[in-house]
Amino acid sequence: MKKILIATEKPFAREAMFHIEGVVNDTPGYELERLERYKTKQELIEAVKQTDALIVRSDQIDEQVINASNNLKVIVRAGAGIDNIDLHAASKKKIVVMNTPGQNSNAVAELAIGLMLGLIRHKYNGTPGTELRWKKIAMHGFGNIGKRMAEIAKGFDMKVYAFDPFIGSKYIKSKGVNPCDSVEELYKKGDFISINIPATPETRESINYDLLSATKPNAFLVNTARKDLIEEEGLIKIIEERPEFMYAADVAPAKRAFIEENFPMQTLFTTNKMGAQTAEANINAGVAAVRQIISYIEEGDNKYQVNKEEVGSKIL
Repeated sequence: MKKILIATEKPFAREAMFHIEGVVNDTPGYELERLERYKTKQELIEAVKQTDALIVRSDQIDEQVINASNNLKVIVRAGAGIDNIDLHAASKKKIVVMNTPGQNSNAVAELAIGLMLGLIRHKYNGTPGTELRWKKIAMHGFGNIGKRMAEIAKGFDMKVYAFDPFIGSKYIKSKGVNPCDSVEELYKKGDFISINIPATPETRESINYDLLSATKPNAFLVNTARKDLIEEEGLIKIIEERPEFMYAADVAPAKRAFIEENFPMQTLFTTNKMGAQTAEANINAGVAAVRQIISYIEEGDNKYQVNKEEVGSKIL
């Protein structure tokens, strides 16, 4: 029997597990194991030793965890971001790493719009706020989440702009969105700016004071990606200098307490990262993850592999 381990500090919802288990039970030769709400890294290390496949969410899968495995063939992140997995360590052991792009996109996009509404309406405290209608929204990154946000924003009669260095202007235009030639142009255009980019060595702390200084009066920044994309001291400086500047995030900054205490009506943060925390997203990502594992092991299907190229050379 081939073992699939679901190792999640934040467990999948019960309904999601029902669907995941259904896929495994309908596939002869596979069994499912679960490690949920684990408290120590050692628990995770012990659990991965004899498993063939691993499904995680935001769990940290570093070199020590990967090297503890004896039979591991594939790791799937049930979600889009894969910065919690050591791709180089996995590649050295010839372990395929995949994500499940697009499965959480609607949930994250809806949350981003919800955060924007909550803050521009002053957290519903009874005072007059403002509206999204006819405002300009700028998508920093135009992947699955950015595209879904654009669709929702059009429903609010917003004008949509986007910048993505990996996607051509022709494609952006084909989605009814206005392309920008640079990230600087994008940040100058938007009344609302949505961060939808991955955390990489190039993007970490790239959203800094200089970039934010170029934004329009009354600019609103919403971050449902990663907190380390933001240069935090620069963000605080902008919030201090511009009482009309607003920042909402699903990934609270390190200085959350200080920011909330001093700028309560300019900021809004979720309790925990909630972008994918819907029943639908749970089911979509979990089922996609287990199906991708079975398809890879049985047929060699590596469509969603993210470590095909590692350190500039093909090693898998």
